[in-house]
Amino acid sequence: MDAQQPPNPGRPVVTEIRLTRLGTAIFSVVALMFAIAALVVADNASGTESQAGAVESAAVLAASEIPSDATTVSLTEFAFNPKHVMVEKGAALKIVNNGAIEHTLAVDGTDLVTPTLSSKGVAGFSLGSLTPGSYQLSCTIPGHKAAGMTGDLMVLAEGAAAPAGMASGGMSADEMDEHMAIRTKAFPAKTAGLGGQVLEPDIQIDGTKVWHLTAKIVDWEVEPGKIVQAWAYNGAVPGPTLKAEPGDKVRVMIRNELPESTSIHFHGLETPNSMDGVPDITQTPVKPGTSFSYEFVAKGPAVGMYHSHQNAVVQVPNGLAGAFIVGRAPLPAGVTVSQEIPMMLNDAGTIGLSLNGKSFPATAPIAAGLGEYVLVHYMNEGMMAHPMHLHGFVQRVIAKDGIPLEFPYDADTINVAPGERYSVLIRAATPGVWAWHCHILTHAESSDGMFGMVTAMIVK
Repeated sequence: MDAQQPPNPGRPVVTEIRLTRLGTAIFSVVALMFAIAALVVADNASGTESQAGAVESAAVLAASEIPSDATTVSLTEFAFNPKHVMVEKGAALKIVNNGAIEHTLAVDGTDLVTPTLSSKGVAGFSLGSLTPGSYQLSCTIPGHKAAGMTGDLMVLAEGAAAPAGMASGGMSADEMDEHMAIRTKAFPAKTAGLGGQVLEPDIQIDGTKVWHLTAKIVDWEVEPGKIVQAWAYNGAVPGPTLKAEPGDKVRVMIRNELPESTSIHFHGLETPNSMDGVPDITQTPVKPGTSFSYEFVAKGPAVGMYHSHQNAVVQVPNGLAGAFIVGRAPLPAGVTVSQEIPMMLNDAGTIGLSLNGKSFPATAPIAAGLGEYVLVHYMNEGMMAHPMHLHGFVQRVIAKDGIPLEFPYDADTINVAPGERYSVLIRAATPGVWAWHCHILTHAESSDGMFGMVTAMIVK
């Protein structure tokens, strides 16, 4: 029979020591938490006191609290529009995120900063307690200020006009004229890359027209010196223009070299359901490193677009879109077209406010000889409507969404909603350089000069 183990006289003492140590640790943690809380309260009180002199009653407003006469500041990637804001003391700002990613707007050196605004988010500032003077604006999202999301705010005394000889950017009128002219005189500025070029198909023995597209992130120069990470088909924004005739058998082969899955939807074209390009509805996503082939018979005439339908809020504004044109809508009797030009509109993502992947002064003008007809297809792959206005000429709308109109009509401004296509005939009837732009003015011009969605028609 085994001997019985003697009791361990040291065990109760060890247990007691452990419990004592545990209690001491718990007490220390609780004490530390109270100390941190006290410091936070003291710091908040100190911060409030330090701001009291300048912004004692300034407030961040919810969308429903913003007065109707508030000055609007638009946030995009990566800019404030307008960049220079001038208001009277007591005014309010309405801040709208018109970009595709999250942004904020802060008045540096004050407690005024919006909540983080998702796309289409709205907030406001009441500026009643800001003393007259100049303030700096910035986005507080890491990296956005360095990318160019800065501006300035000038608060004028109540009832005061801008300082004598001073324009809205805080510059003299002459300085502003000179500053704005720099951009205009640079047009058309040279940049690397040209999007939307016609890609000739490979034609198989059975007559099938085959196009090869590769989706990949590339460096893209939107305007001189502004290089962004574009999500591009075949390295260009917009992607190559694909052209077919009604009845053609077509095949579009996509190779995905993106860091995430993708797909292609043929917007405005008739395809079999299995070729509609919507992941998890008509197909599995095209995963990174894989390929997929879309095949259908082209029906038309049609003015379509092809674009991603996977995480489209990121992939499409960042550049994954192109034109797909089948045949041509009937033209008026006696009209011969010298040029057919898709004009893709964008307003978000890394590309931002642009025409065919470029922002003014890097947008391409359209040049035509006197009396020539030009056919332009407006294609909106952005997130906002764009009223496209051409100076000097009427635009004859002959098709809407690629569908020929029984009764074409004339207009000088055509509002193109997201996803829409308008086909317009323009007769180059008067010599000169004629401005052509989106008529939402914050998409085209500021005190820094013209930018974004501006180009010109040149009639020789």
